[in-house]
Amino acid sequence: MMPRAFSVLVFCGALAFPVALCAQNVSDPAAVTLPAGQLAEYVGQYRGTFEPDVIHVVTVCGEALCVEGERMETRELKSESKDHFFVPGIPVRVEFIRDAAGKVTELKTTMAGSRSNGGAATMVRFSDQPEKLNHFREYTRSEEMIPMRDGVKLHVVILRPEGSEHSGEPLPFLMERTPYGVDYESSTSVNASKPELAASGYIFVFGDIRGRYKSEGQFVMNHPIVEHKTKNDVDETTDTNDTVDWLLKNVPNNNGRVGAYGISYPGFLAMMAGINAHPAVKAISPQAPMTNIWIGDDFFHNGAFRETYGFDYVQQLEGQKTDVRVDSNEDTFEFFLKNENFAGAAKSAGMSNLPTAKAFLTQPAYTKFWQAMAVEPHLTKVEVPTLEVGGWWDQEDMWGPQAEYAALEPHDKNHEVFLVLGPWNHGGWVQTTRHLGVVNFGAPTGDTYRKTIEAPFFEKYLKDRQGFDLKDTASFRTGVNRWERYSAWPPKEGFKEAKLYLNADRSLTMTAPGEKGTGGKIATNYSADPKNPVPYRHRPIQSTYGHGSKWRTWLVEDQRFVSGRKDLANFTTPVLDHDVTVTGDVVADLFASTTGTDGDWVVKLIDVYPKDAPDGMGGYQLMIADEILRGRYRNSLEKPEPVKPGEVTEYKWSLHGVDHTFLKGHRIMVEVQSSWFPLYDRNPQTYVPNIMMAPANSYSGQTISIYGSAKYPSHLKFEMPE
Repeated sequence: MMPRAFSVLVFCGALAFPVALCAQNVSDPAAVTLPAGQLAEYVGQYRGTFEPDVIHVVTVCGEALCVEGERMETRELKSESKDHFFVPGIPVRVEFIRDAAGKVTELKTTMAGSRSNGGAATMVRFSDQPEKLNHFREYTRSEEMIPMRDGVKLHVVILRPEGSEHSGEPLPFLMERTPYGVDYESSTSVNASKPELAASGYIFVFGDIRGRYKSEGQFVMNHPIVEHKTKNDVDETTDTNDTVDWLLKNVPNNNGRVGAYGISYPGFLAMMAGINAHPAVKAISPQAPMTNIWIGDDFFHNGAFRETYGFDYVQQLEGQKTDVRVDSNEDTFEFFLKNENFAGAAKSAGMSNLPTAKAFLTQPAYTKFWQAMAVEPHLTKVEVPTLEVGGWWDQEDMWGPQAEYAALEPHDKNHEVFLVLGPWNHGGWVQTTRHLGVVNFGAPTGDTYRKTIEAPFFEKYLKDRQGFDLKDTASFRTGVNRWERYSAWPPKEGFKEAKLYLNADRSLTMTAPGEKGTGGKIATNYSADPKNPVPYRHRPIQSTYGHGSKWRTWLVEDQRFVSGRKDLANFTTPVLDHDVTVTGDVVADLFASTTGTDGDWVVKLIDVYPKDAPDGMGGYQLMIADEILRGRYRNSLEKPEPVKPGEVTEYKWSLHGVDHTFLKGHRIMVEVQSSWFPLYDRNPQTYVPNIMMAPANSYSGQTISIYGSAKYPSHLKFEMPE
């Protein structure tokens, strides 16, 4: 579920800032005129020091400088004084830096009024010859209120290339429907977020869904599909189709084709365009789509409640018609600990009666309420060419794109279902970056995806153009940092099944354990106390989208901050003497026992870097795959049941897809723990009917045993190259 300000960045001056910042009206300082010869000293090309693929070009335009970038329209820089410039109308300042000989070598950009150097970036001059990078295309903007079949009117913003209304080639529509507001959409936003598609030329349509922002009607979170519709029954499929009908009839010079795309909640809405699809819908791209918010996306994972996320997001969407974010100065670890359970936290925030919060409190199991929202049961045929997109480190909806692909692929008779998986967090493919947190992937992978896959996909199906050559799946293999293409996901041809065994002596091997050779030990033990849970990221833990939050990159945080704790178990290989590639769906198969009657099982697959790794990565512990299973749902998601104390029980669940090479000199680690707080609410470890309302005296420390023997071979299963 991607908040508006993160989904679209535009380039103001030489930095990427949220659209809202660029729209601010500010008082400009007094401008001074510099001699033309002095202006010429600044001309050239500059690249980012941290992101070398972000390049800006400075030229002389009249009595001022101009700056442009691949995603940024040409903007004027006016001089305050020698080497100091400002961008008229927005709070951005640019300073040119000189070397000892007086030659301009860098430019530094800051937000006016920022504290210390917050929001600052430096770019290095690498050429004194400007080169045209900008393909910015001007779009005209209009707004409409489109009537739905039940009389409710929905608000849309329509952007189309200037002059295309009545001349030139008829253009297709590209539509994004969203709960996050569309007022900010403009030439600037489409050229920044979709530069390749914007340059090609589409009629972009951005719509507020029912009950959000300027649209009428009642908002329903993840509105379930209504199977047997009467004339006035509505859901997101009917609203999509009614919108398409109106656009085809009322927007001039269109070619009769519609594409739909979106990330997160808009990704869910893009998938709705492909179910009971309007005949004009010819291509959809659900990107990190919310697919099943109880099994693997957003609110629950395998029955474990994502407490901080549910708490913040429901207030954001259901507590208001806009989406002002929850922000707190308190460490959320302490907040949820002192409130004991979700019921206490919801009461303290006054949110207990919000619709989805009420569902959390009263329907913690996989009831018909949650089942009705699930998308994958409806994917029984391929109606529209579909490009699914997901990130290996998506902190919100990694499950969705793989689940939708898996549901559609068996019905793909015409080879129209495609999957892209890359080294991104939630929506990270919209940015030009080589990095996720401190991890460097060596190339701007999002740019590669957009230019070679996304844009050609829509060009093929909406404009009949050549260039889209993806047969099935494109996967970025991390570790070796290269793109792979497969005929199916998980890949089958050229791969074989493999297992990593968790041994009782805490070693990790590719060979199954025997009763002998482990010193007679068949299990490793640890004590887990829900009153002292394992944090899921470094503290203090900010609100999900609050000021300074590290939420977007927590999945790549160095796990050394918890790996030394005594209330978990680590299993590790020796230093690898050759590369080991793990591909496909990683399945955890644990044989374990607890002295309690319930418990959570968290398994993390970790790449341990050598101590002498470069770029500050020495000893880094990078999570590659991870997931939780709530013990009461081990046999049935619909019917929870207690665990029998002391009994060895098999727990089997997916950690989701990976494509990663553990390099020679690294080690492989598997970490098992019993809490991941406060991302997930605490399991009391004694069975209670509803953990959302668990009383304080039900939280009890227990002893956990992980078995690694011939009889009980705990392991991870995956595919590896033959």
